[in-house]
Amino acid sequence: MITKGLILLTRAWQKGPSRVLPPSCRFQPSCSAYAITALQRYGALKGSWLALKRIFRCHPWGGQGFDPVP
Repeated sequence: MITKGLILLTRAWQKGPSRVLPPSCRFQPSCSAYAITALQRYGALKGSWLALKRIFRCHPWGGQGFDPVP
């Protein structure tokens, strides 16, 4: 139930603010797609942790390129 709610919030981000903001994602797949996959695969707790770690890596000195969910 919590996992589905987090996925709905992420999809709302994809359909709302994400479309208005300029594209700036450094990774493939995007952070929101990564978060959805992580939540589906690992559930609310571990999926959220993986998504947060990915978001925190998204800065000018962070990595880039293909980074799939483990």
